[in-house]
Amino acid sequence: MVTTPGEVSKLLERIQEGDRSAESRLFDLLYADLRRMAAYHLRRERSDHTLEPTALVHEVYVKVFAQSPPETRTRAHFMALAAQVMRRFLVDHARTRNAEKRGGQQEVLPLDQAFVYDTRRSDEFLEIHAALERLREWAPRQSQIVEMRYFGGMSEGEIAEYLNVSSRTIKRDWAMARAWLHAELST
Repeated sequence: MVTTPGEVSKLLERIQEGDRSAESRLFDLLYADLRRMAAYHLRRERSDHTLEPTALVHEVYVKVFAQSPPETRTRAHFMALAAQVMRRFLVDHARTRNAEKRGGQQEVLPLDQAFVYDTRRSDEFLEIHAALERLREWAPRQSQIVEMRYFGGMSEGEIAEYLNVSSRTIKRDWAMARAWLHAELST
């Protein structure tokens, strides 16, 4: 579905004003992007896993619009919020799976693979979550960049726009965050 410049922002404004019909229009406009984001995280799952991209997108939609309208003004803001909600949902899902099934062989994963959600490696996913929370205490913007990049599939330009900083700052913070996470997860 093709959007015109500013259409998402206008819909978000209408949602803030209480127009519930704008929610479904926004969902229709962003559904493909949200589904790609969800599929990215679930692509390494077994073929018989219980969580599918469509279900994950719908969970995100319900959580974003469950109470009050989201405090977002642009597409980048909304996608960052969706990435955050998706990450929290996957963390909760991993915790539930771990509570149901303990043990198993743990393998060391490259950092890029560790960010892809896999129910067979929910322990590692929870370790990533804990590391991101520690990074958030030390460097909140870097943690946010990792979240938007891996969980939101956002480009450096989109992240720069959302955080209102230069792309160069995003590249520098991204490199620092990756190095910190690599060291943190290697111990």
